This record gives sequence, C-alpha cells and structure tokens, in this order.
Amino acid sequence: MLIEIKIDEDCAEPKVLIITNRITDEINEFVRKVSEQDVSVLAGFKDDSVFVLDPDNILRIYAADQKVYAISEDGEYRLRLRLYEVEERLRSQKFVRISNSEIINLKKVRDFDLGFSGTICVRFQNKTQSYVSRRYVPKIKQVLGL
Repeated sequence: MLIEIKIDEDCAEPKVLIITNRITDEINEFVRKVSEQDVSVLAGFKDDSVFVLDPDNILRIYAADQKVYAISEDGEYRLRLRLYEVEERLRSQKFVRISNSEIINLKKVRDFDLGFSGTICVRFQNKTQSYVSRRYVPKIKQVLGL
C-alpha cells in the first residue's frame, strides 16, 4: 500500500482518501484502524455530581440490580446507559465482554488464571478480580490468541 501525505495550510481537518481498483482485506483493516481513533467518553454519576470518565482509566463495567456501574482508578460511578450501549461505545477500545453482566478493559488486566475448571479468573492491576463465565471463555481465548 502506498501512503502519500500532502501538507495544505488551508486544510482545517485531516482527510483520508483511498484510491483503489477494488476493496481488499488490507484496505478494510486500514479503514477499521483509522475509524477506531475516535475517543469515547462516558458520563459517570457519583453523589450529586457528573464526571467525565476516560475509558483508559476504567477497569470494568458491570450491571447489578438493573443498574450499570463503572469501576475506575478513581472509584465507582453509576452510568445511565445499558450495558450493551456501553459495549457499543467502547467497541473500538480494548474492552471485551466476559459475562452477560460485565465488560472489562484488557489494558487494566494483570493476568488471566486458567486454572479454574471451565472458567477463567481475571486479575486486574489494582489486585481485584472477576471471572469469565463459561459462555464467554471461547471468546476470551480467541482474543488472547489461545
């Protein structure tokens, strides 16, 4: 793939133009990676305040009692989104679903313990842990390349 960069001082926003005779896997992968660069933020509620949560600081997001919570390095926040909506927003980030009620940030995982029969224990950098449900074990193994 040839890449050409043109500097135009009149250009207000960067623009990517792909000229090709057909769509290939290489082009699809390039478009996917460029599209992933959008930064998604979440609004988290704690007490009577709203906080802008940076996805890079979130360890895990889980649902309990029909509410959705985000655990970040700064504490726990309530989200006003459903879990599937959070998953959609963070799809381009390094988040993966590990059960029907939990999504984790792969960047915040210290290790995966495969010693449990039929499930995987996820240990986070802050020394907390969670478990991958049996239904999601194949997906996690695929993500990890196992």
